[in-house]
Amino acid sequence: MINNRKVAIIGCGFVGSTIAFALMQKGLFGEMVLIDAAPGKAEGEAMDLSHGLPYAGHMEIYAGGYEDIKDASIVIITAGANQKVGETRLDLIRKNSLIMKSIIENVKKVEAEGLLLIVSNPVDILTHVALKVSGFPKKRVIGSGTVLDTARLKYLLSRELKVDTRNVHAVVLGEHGDSELVAWGFANISGVPIEDFAELRGISDHEANQKAISEDVKTAAYEIIGKKGATYYGIAMAVDRIVNTIVKNEHTMLPVSVELEGEYGFNGIALSVPSILGEDGVEAILEVPLNVKEKKALAASAKAMEEAIESIKDILE
Repeated sequence: MINNRKVAIIGCGFVGSTIAFALMQKGLFGEMVLIDAAPGKAEGEAMDLSHGLPYAGHMEIYAGGYEDIKDASIVIITAGANQKVGETRLDLIRKNSLIMKSIIENVKKVEAEGLLLIVSNPVDILTHVALKVSGFPKKRVIGSGTVLDTARLKYLLSRELKVDTRNVHAVVLGEHGDSELVAWGFANISGVPIEDFAELRGISDHEANQKAISEDVKTAAYEIIGKKGATYYGIAMAVDRIVNTIVKNEHTMLPVSVELEGEYGFNGIALSVPSILGEDGVEAILEVPLNVKEKKALAASAKAMEEAIESIKDILE
C-alpha cells in the first residue's frame, strides 16, 4: 500500500542531496529514505539533514535499501555519472543507461508501487529506459524534462523585459539538451504576446533577441559546470516544483519528459512536452500550437532521441 507521505531518493550526489534538502524544508513528506551505491554517503547525508529538522518540522530521514522504497509515493532517481566539462548530456548515454537499467531492475524486484521521477541525464533517454525496463504505465514514469530549462527561460525573459517571473508564460520543448527549442509563438506575458510586450518595453529586434535568449538557456548548464563543476540548485527547485504538483494534485502544466504515443507525430521516444500532472502522474499531454520552424526543430530533437535510443538498443533487449 502506498504511503503518500513517503518519498525515496536514489543517488545522493550533489543533485540528490540538494533535492533532499529542498524537499525537507517544504514539509510535504513525513518520511524520506536515501539510497546510494556508497551506503556511507547516504548515511552521512541523512544525518546532516536530520540535524536541521528542529528548524524544519517533524520528518523521519534515514539511509536505506531498495526494500524501503516499496511503499514510497514517489521514487526520485538521480544516480549516474555526472556531466563533466566539455561533455554533452548525450555523451553520458551508455554508462548511465546501464546504471538506470540496474536501478529499475531493483525497483521491480521490491514491487515498488509509486511514481518514478527520473532526474539523471540524459533525462529523456533514461526516462525511456526506465519505462521499458519497468513495464510501468507511462503515466507513472516521468522525467524532469525541460522544467529547469523553462525556469531559466522565464528568468532571462523577466530580466530582459523587466517583469515579474510569475507573469512570464513560456516553455522549452524537446530534448533536455542541445536540440531543445523555445516555443516562441506560445510565449506571452500575462496573456500579452511576447513580441507585443517587448515593443511596450522598447525592444524591437525580436528575432535576434529570441535567438540570444534561446542560446543562453541551452548553454547555461555548460557555463555553470565550467565555473563551479556541477549544477544542482536549479534542478533541485525544478524537481521540488514537480513533486509539489503531484503531491498536492494541482493539475499543473509542466514540460516533463514522457513517452510519446503519437503526440506531436512521434512514437517510441520520451521527449519533454507540456503535460498536466496530478497525484496519479501524467494526466494528459498537451499538443501546443507550433509554427513551421518550431515543428522542424522539434522533429530534429525527436530524431536525435531516436538515434540515441538506437545506440542502446542492446541494453534494452
